[in-house]
Amino acid sequence: MMKAMQERVVVSVGGSLIVPDEIDAAFLSAFKALVLEKIERGFSFAVIAGGGKTARRYQEAARGVANLSASDLDWLGIHATRLNGHLLRTVLEEVAYPVMITNPDEVQDAPKEARVIVAAGYRPGASTDLRAVEIAKHLGATRLVNLSNIDYAYTADPKQDPNAQKIEKISWADFRKLIPHEWDPGLSAPFDPVAAREAESLGLEVAIMNGAHLERLTSYLDGEPFIGTIIA
Repeated sequence: MMKAMQERVVVSVGGSLIVPDEIDAAFLSAFKALVLEKIERGFSFAVIAGGGKTARRYQEAARGVANLSASDLDWLGIHATRLNGHLLRTVLEEVAYPVMITNPDEVQDAPKEARVIVAAGYRPGASTDLRAVEIAKHLGATRLVNLSNIDYAYTADPKQDPNAQKIEKISWADFRKLIPHEWDPGLSAPFDPVAAREAESLGLEVAIMNGAHLERLTSYLDGEPFIGTIIA
């Protein structure tokens, strides 16, 4: 018998984990196992998919053929998140709300007893980071996990700046000084600037960690030390 629901956690799953190059069935299997185990312990989840390399490949190909607007590029990314999201919902079908959410407002239509809600991108102007924050707001979640292919957020891009320092804990005010002020399709940042502003206003705690090591997610959910960054 499942325990009474204890906490709803929003988990943003980067496209780099779902489709690093080819679809990563091993990751999907491990993620499903974790979700099922945590559900048995009373957690429930809203899971939102990113577009990752799939989105960037479509955007780069389109850019090479036509002079596209930011909106057109954003729509390509949005549809990549929806493909990845549908994959996640299918994998989690036995426990997931049967409708994949695109408009964050629609999470309120899901029954309160839904153990897993799967979501994807909505419309141009922001990344799935913002949609994850909006979903957290609607569900009253206080924790949001951003699973990507990086161990920590850094003070600068470590690929370009050898002096970049890893961040274990940081305030929203200080974090926002490190990232661009505006959203741009294909922006590579640990958390998008529009989402960061909204998360700060909500007092939302965001944990950034490498989803290739799902034991870190387990540790975080259990309130134990983990390798990653907390922004609060």
